Amino acid sequence: MNAKMLFRFSTTAALATIIGIGALGLSNVAYSGNDSTAGDPSRGAKAWADNCMRCHNARGAKEFRDDVWKPVVFHMRVRGGLTGQQTRDILAFMQASN
Repeated sequence: MNAKMLFRFSTTAALATIIGIGALGLSNVAYSGNDSTAGDPSRGAKAWADNCMRCHNARGAKEFRDDVWKPVVFHMRVRGGLTGQQTRDILAFMQASN
């Protein structure tokens, strides 16, 4: 394996690990209504408009089921540079709108 291929493999593996750890670390908090860090749909609406609309056309909340929105939003957390709270808020907004 040459150096270029090794770099690509290492970078891809590192990104997959980061996404996996991020999704695992927030998975219980995202759905918890009792947790003080649970998502707020009203903040999520603003965060969605401020962040997601920069790159995407408006996606209807009904485009995906609630259980599908979770991996979509957590994937975009990494891609869009969102904070954990923004991610939980956007997820709460998309699920409440569905």
